[in-house]
Amino acid sequence: MSEPMKWVNALSTRPSLEAAVEEVVECAQLLPNPANLGFVFISAAFASEYPRLMPLLQERLSVPNLIGCGGGGIVGRGPAGSPSREVEGEPALSLTLAHLPGVNVRTFHMLPESLPDLDGPPDRWIEAIGVPPQDRPQFILLADPFRSRVNELLEGLDFAYPGSVKIGGLASAGYSNRGTSLFYNDRLYDEGTVGVALSGDVVLDAIVAQGCRPIGKPYRVTEGERNIILGLEESDEEAEVSRGESHPPLKLLRELLQTLSPEDRELAQTSLFIGLVRDEFKLSLERGDFLIRNLIGVDPRMGAIAIGDRVRPGQRVQFHLRDAQTSAEDLEVLLQKYCDRPDGTAAAGALMFACLGRGVSLYGEPDFDSRLFHRYLKDVPLSGFFCNGEIGPVAGTTFLHGYTSVFGICRQPE
Repeated sequence: MSEPMKWVNALSTRPSLEAAVEEVVECAQLLPNPANLGFVFISAAFASEYPRLMPLLQERLSVPNLIGCGGGGIVGRGPAGSPSREVEGEPALSLTLAHLPGVNVRTFHMLPESLPDLDGPPDRWIEAIGVPPQDRPQFILLADPFRSRVNELLEGLDFAYPGSVKIGGLASAGYSNRGTSLFYNDRLYDEGTVGVALSGDVVLDAIVAQGCRPIGKPYRVTEGERNIILGLEESDEEAEVSRGESHPPLKLLRELLQTLSPEDRELAQTSLFIGLVRDEFKLSLERGDFLIRNLIGVDPRMGAIAIGDRVRPGQRVQFHLRDAQTSAEDLEVLLQKYCDRPDGTAAAGALMFACLGRGVSLYGEPDFDSRLFHRYLKDVPLSGFFCNGEIGPVAGTTFLHGYTSVFGICRQPE
C-alpha cells in the first residue's frame, strides 16, 4: 500500500500579521512528513502588509512550492478539530500544507504578455508549463482579475491538456480597490497567473455549483451574432428537432415572466440568467448541463438579448433564476452525488473558491457553503477564498464563472 497523502490547514483571525503567521505555521507541526506543496490565502485587510507575508513565512517554514493570493473573504480551519470558517471583511490568514507522496508538483507564474498564441501548436503551452500531457496534470490556478488574460489561459490549457481538471479563482479585494496580489514561492506579483500542476499519484475532483434553477422550457438559437441572441424557437428535446417559428428572445422572455409566481417575477428583476447547454447530444437536461451566463442588455426595438458569452445558431439555451435556496440545493445535490460515486477513495484535502456575491450577502448567515461541504465530507480539511471569478469545468471544458462555488477535492487514485 502506498504512503497516504497528508493535508493540514490552519486559520488565524488575529489582527497582527506577525501573530497570524505564528498561529498558522503551527499547523506544520501537525504534518508528520515534510510538505511539498502549500497554499496561502490572506484577506484584503492586510493589503498594505502583503510584501511582508512571504518573508515572514519563509523565516518559519520550508516549503518548496507555495502559491496564494489576496481575497475579500478567507476560508480555513480554526482550532484543532473545528470545521472550516468563512471570514468575510475582517483580518484573516489561511495556510494549507500538503505532503503528496508520488506526486510531481510543478508551480509556475505566467505573465499575460507571455501567453502562447492560441493559433499556435499546443507544444508552446506544454513548454510554458513544463509538464508533458501524457502525465495528465491537474491544475490549480490563481489569477489577477485585471491583468492575466485568464480566458485565453484557460482555452490554451484545455487545448494542450484536454481532459485535465483546472480549478481556481481570481484574486479579490472585497469592496476595496486593494488586495488582489498573487504569491509565488518567495515573490509577490500584481499581474498574471500563479498555478500548480499536479501529476502522478493524485486525483483532483471538481464540484462546480452554479446555484441556478431553470424556468420555462429550452429554446434553440435560430439567429445570433457574437454575444447577441436575435432569434429563438422552441426546442423539442424528445425528438431532438425544433418546432415552430423563430421569435425575438425578448418577446419569449416577457411571455415567460407572465407565467411565473409573484415571488419569481420579483426575483427575475435582479437574479435572471441564461443557461447555455454544453453537450448538444444530451436530450434530458439536468444540473451541470448548463453554463450559466449573465444577461447584460436588451434591445427593445429588435427584441434581442445580449449575454455574457458567445452564442451560435443551433445552440440550446434556457432562462434561469438564482436565489439562496436554489444555491443551497444545487450544492447539496452535487455533494451527495460526489459522495455516492463508485470510487470510494477518501479525500485528503480540499480547496474552495467562492464568489464574493455568495457568503453572508446571499445566504444571510456565515459559513454556509463550507458548513454544507463538511456535512458530506466531515473530516476533510478545507481552505480557500472569496473570488472575483471562479475557475472550473462544465461538461469537460474549463470556464470562468460568476456567483459560483468551485470545490477542488484532492485524493489518491483508487
